[in-house]
Amino acid sequence: MVVYTVGTFDLLHVGHLALLEYCRTLGDVVAVGVASDQVVNSYKPNVPVIPLEERMEMLKALRCVDIVRPYHELEYVSACKELKPDIFVIGEDWGDKLHNTDVESYLHTKGSKIIQVSYNPKTSSAKIKQNVIDQFHRGKYLAQEIE
Repeated sequence: MVVYTVGTFDLLHVGHLALLEYCRTLGDVVAVGVASDQVVNSYKPNVPVIPLEERMEMLKALRCVDIVRPYHELEYVSACKELKPDIFVIGEDWGDKLHNTDVESYLHTKGSKIIQVSYNPKTSSAKIKQNVIDQFHRGKYLAQEIE
């Protein structure tokens, strides 16, 4: 069975790892679609910190991942036609935008299952980025007090 999931996978963290290891429990082949900077910028205010090729390289190094492929447009049907997933794993913020409903309709006609998962409440790339910013500002403040 082929399991497919998609995401940005910026600042790879334990939440990402938990998702990918869960995907491994669902099938024999885990394929991961990685959003390009342009795709991410189409729905988030900032592009990823880690360049696309490096994000893909880190994912390829994980034992629980078999296939890593970028996507340069906000659509998932073409990858599903190529990969023929039995299961498509999506996050809790999936929503009902056209690119999402298109792939849901396509997968429904193919008999593929869609599984929605909750995000790890302990961490996210956004939380990590905010922690770095907060620590930077605390350090800057402490340095000014010392002067």
